Amino acid sequence: MATTRQILEQPQSPFIQRIKSSGNISMNGSPMIDEKEEELSQSAFALFKAKEDEIERRKMEVKDRVQKKLGLAEEATRRLAEIREELEALTDPMRKEISAIRKRVDAINRELKPLGQSCQRKVN
Repeated sequence: MATTRQILEQPQSPFIQRIKSSGNISMNGSPMIDEKEEELSQSAFALFKAKEDEIERRKMEVKDRVQKKLGLAEEATRRLAEIREELEALTDPMRKEISAIRKRVDAINRELKPLGQSCQRKVN
């Protein structure tokens, strides 16, 4: 983390330089630069810059965490898709077998239906 001195020694924007060079104007209109006021404004600027840097750092941390979680979510989605494909591959052969068995049962039922009806007639 940068010290106050390092922050103050950094290049400043033209707007800030203009504010510093303008100084304060007293009641009679003459510029009055007080060393204490200058120091206060510099420390206020340094504090503002430090807070701004802290916000930027936190923003980057949050962005990194979000990216990491998105990566984990994408990986989990890929794994789920692979598992789904494996399950479908396992159930497909079973479906074919079940379909074949149902066809045989239906064919046998068609054969037995007339036999059942003829047996019913003989019993009555």
